[in-house]
Amino acid sequence: MELEEDERKLNKIAMCCSLVASMISIIFGYDTGVMSGAQIFIQEDLKINDTQIEVLAGILNFCALIGSLAAGRTSDYIGRRYTIVLASLIFFLGSIFMGYGPNYAVLMAGRCVAGIGVGFALMIAPVYSAEISSATHRGLLTSLPELCISLGILLGYLSNYFFGKLTLRLGWRMMLGIAAIPSIFLAVGVLKMPESPRWLVMRGRLDEAKKVLLMVCNTKPEADSRFESIKSAAGIDGADPPPSHSEAELWKELFLRPSPTVRRILIAAVGVHFFEHAMGIEAVILYSSRIFKKAGVLNKNKLLLCTVGVGLTKTLFILVATFTLDRVGRRPLLLTSAAGAAASLTALATGLTVAEHSSRRPVGALVASIVATYVYIAFFSIGMSPLTWVYTSEIWPLRLRGLGAGIGVAVNRLTNATISMTFISLYKAMTIGGAFYMFAGICVLAFLFFYLCLPETRGKSLEEIEMLFAKRQRQREEDEYR
Repeated sequence: MELEEDERKLNKIAMCCSLVASMISIIFGYDTGVMSGAQIFIQEDLKINDTQIEVLAGILNFCALIGSLAAGRTSDYIGRRYTIVLASLIFFLGSIFMGYGPNYAVLMAGRCVAGIGVGFALMIAPVYSAEISSATHRGLLTSLPELCISLGILLGYLSNYFFGKLTLRLGWRMMLGIAAIPSIFLAVGVLKMPESPRWLVMRGRLDEAKKVLLMVCNTKPEADSRFESIKSAAGIDGADPPPSHSEAELWKELFLRPSPTVRRILIAAVGVHFFEHAMGIEAVILYSSRIFKKAGVLNKNKLLLCTVGVGLTKTLFILVATFTLDRVGRRPLLLTSAAGAAASLTALATGLTVAEHSSRRPVGALVASIVATYVYIAFFSIGMSPLTWVYTSEIWPLRLRGLGAGIGVAVNRLTNATISMTFISLYKAMTIGGAFYMFAGICVLAFLFFYLCLPETRGKSLEEIEMLFAKRQRQREEDEYR
């Protein structure tokens, strides 16, 4: 049945709620992007070596692994909204430590605390946005956190450029500490938002859930339809509260005794999260200044300006993806993203290899490396970057969504931490060109995985998507029987 015209319109309250929830991702993006340039000044001021820089840069994502594992069940207990508040307060504390940073140990402590906040933010922002949005606009609203991450990365690069003009001792501390300010405003703003209707249903607070749905839907029939779908997915019959699931039962259902449908969802979610960072994006975002230096950009101000270009490209193309993924679909964008990333990384690896083995740093190799970097960022941002969070936040069954999203973010952060904490050592061992040839090969594997394992979810309700995975499983079983 075709949707009514009113139901096709973007609900303003749902849009505002998703925007506010996604603001937590700006802080995370800022903490990631700012380290690209800040590490230059930190290394000079604190007299630390490349290995210490690797650990400092990557520890944020390693600690995010802890935060993401805690965030899933925390959001199931205290609600999606208060989990965002908690993440904001953790970011505030981490920023204060980093801004103070009298020595390497305190700076590391601040990055660790901020990393726990990252784990919370990455899990909760897309889940809240997915649960409050309609199927028609879920792709748009669920991609907002990734858009905000890109905006935060861009602000981090700009902060490098402008605060880099201050004294060495003050500049990098301002870069890292200023993120404490928006954290407080966000914590206050989130308290004005409604709670996720799906979480309210899971807690048996059906009247409150219906009131929220009336706010975030354009028509009462739409609210009623979504309410019944959520109740059905939660296993609620009439006005009875949903059956409770202990944490042990959920872990068993997910890992020890998963149904074929849950197993396919788990493989899809873990695979998408793994490939997002195995494709090399963190190496480019976090170490872009080193990449451009290897290509031949030696002036510090020009290096920082080149990194600003990375942030601008990422933000622009994620903005394009945000307004196209509900029209084009998930699979086409993911496949295009993986194929384009493989081609551009191959070009980048070739340019860096030529530059590294030439005594005079040829201009052609320099230009090719910079252009290939921007093209890679563009392809990655139009597909993988937003769709990792859109796709994995919408495929989990309601009862497993908090835990499943947390597991996905944990895999995401573990892969990210591995890349960010080993990239300098990796390119020293196999050359920087060789490292990016390796990432290009991983992009090819990602393309094959997306093609074989990910069904299209565009336009489906969250409750219908679980049936979509079950249907594909039944089709496979029928094919094997024949």
